[in-house]
Parts: sequence; structure tokens; C-alpha cells
Amino acid sequence: MGHKLLSFLLLTFVTIQFAQSAPTNNVYTTYTRKHAPMAQDQMRRYSIPASITLAQALLESGAGRGRLATAANNHFGIKCHDWKGASILQTDDAINECFRKYENPSESFEDHSLFLTRGARYRFLFDLDIRDYKGWAKGLQRAGYATDQGYANKLIKLIEDYQLYRYDNLKNGRAIAFSESTSVHNVYRSNGIIYVIARRGDTFESIAKEFDFNKKRLADYNELPYDAPLSKGDVVYLEKKQKKAAEKFPAHEIQTGESMHSISQMYGIRMKYLYKINKKDKEYVPMEGDVLRLR
Repeated sequence: MGHKLLSFLLLTFVTIQFAQSAPTNNVYTTYTRKHAPMAQDQMRRYSIPASITLAQALLESGAGRGRLATAANNHFGIKCHDWKGASILQTDDAINECFRKYENPSESFEDHSLFLTRGARYRFLFDLDIRDYKGWAKGLQRAGYATDQGYANKLIKLIEDYQLYRYDNLKNGRAIAFSESTSVHNVYRSNGIIYVIARRGDTFESIAKEFDFNKKRLADYNELPYDAPLSKGDVVYLEKKQKKAAEKFPAHEIQTGESMHSISQMYGIRMKYLYKINKKDKEYVPMEGDVLRLR
């Protein structure tokens, strides 16, 4: 597509307001800030995304308020299995199950990393990009880390709501940024909206530069902070999303690993309208098998 045509298309874009704010929970925020250094240290040493470690800890420990965390410093709900150390009993899938007990949270974070790196069933996760938190979340559920069939979706919601992916950006250590191509992106249209498909190594900044955009405006169109990571294959809209999906998409059945944001991107619907159409609040977690109205 020629530069003049692109310029014409971009001039038709309408500036939108700031992206819809994520639900906030001061307890979760405080927990994250306190434990983020531990999670990043584990990422440097074991190549487990800090966002995944933090999301699992938040979910499994109730942001440090659950009994396993307060009485046993167990922030990941890891059961005894072949554990030789101290333990605590708690009813989970069965009555009085054995869970590991630690001296401090740091030991729990370390053991969580060892649990994943030494477990053969989790080995495939380490072939994923360290920034691919969605792949890690779906993989943990598939490998049986938890019996909850909504486990992956809950992790993804926590990571996106609290922007935990920001902790996956290492300033030191091995590089995690990649470049696939320097050529321009093809421009497509769906639901009346112009978009491009992200490539490996793309950021809002790089795409904004290509199309002579402000990176903050581009991120707003996609209802994300401008420093949110992009994955290969992500839809990146170059204008404001619609209030409803195209007529041929009246509803969507939720799959493992999907979030309200990923569904809004799939169909080009602004998140506030997706929530409104389905009479859901921001605490809603899309569960596999649920059906969402799109119009």
C-alpha cells in the first residue's frame, strides 16, 4: 500500500479516550510490589516469566492472605509429593492433604522454580518465548498444575489487569527482544476497522513509527498501555474499535487462554461494550465453555 493511501487512511482515524482502566485491588498491588524482585530473580536464574510467577502466587495465596501463605509461607499451593521437609495439612481436592511448609516466602519462590524446572511434564514450557505469558498460562493448565479448568484464564486476567508483563522486561541478562523483518506491515480491514498483524519483535512504538503514529494513541486504540508486549500474530488496530461485532459474529464460545481483552481484539469490539452487552463487571473471568454475546 502506497504512502499516500496510508496517510489518507490514517487521517480518517478518530482520537479516542484513555483505555478502560483495569480493576484495582490495593492488596494485590502491594503484594506484587513486595514480591516482584523475588519473581524477577527467579526469572533470571530459571527463565520462568516473572509475570507467571507473580500471577500464580497472587492466585494460589490470595495475595498472601491464604492459610497456606500465612501459616506455611507456601505461596504456590505446592503439595508434599516426595517432600522431606516440614508440612501442613489442608483440605483441597481431598480432606487433609499434605502441603509443603517453608521458613520464608523466598524459599517458596525458589521451590516453585525448582518444581517447574525439574518436572518433566513442564519441560515444554521452557521452549516458549519468556514473554509469552499466555502460552505459559495455557501450558500450566494443560500440564495439570491445577485442577481448575479456568486456571489459565485466571492467570491471564491477573497479568493483564495488573500489567504484570512489565516485570518480564529484564534490563540485565540475556536479550529477549527479537526482530523478524524490517519491511512494512500489510494493512487489513475487519468489522470496518483497519489493522495490522504483529510480527515477532514488534512493539507499539515500532508500529507507531512505521505508520507515523503516536505510540500512546496506538496503544489506546488497542486498550493497552504503550509498553505492553506484543506477540507474533496479535491484531493491532490502527483506529478505534466498534461497539459490537460484525453481523456474522453474534456470539463467541470461550476457549482456554482467552480473556475479555483477547476477545475484544478478535472481533474489534471495545472492552467496555463487551462487558456491557453481557452485563458483566470487570471482575468477571471468562471460563471455557461460557458464551459471550458480541452484539
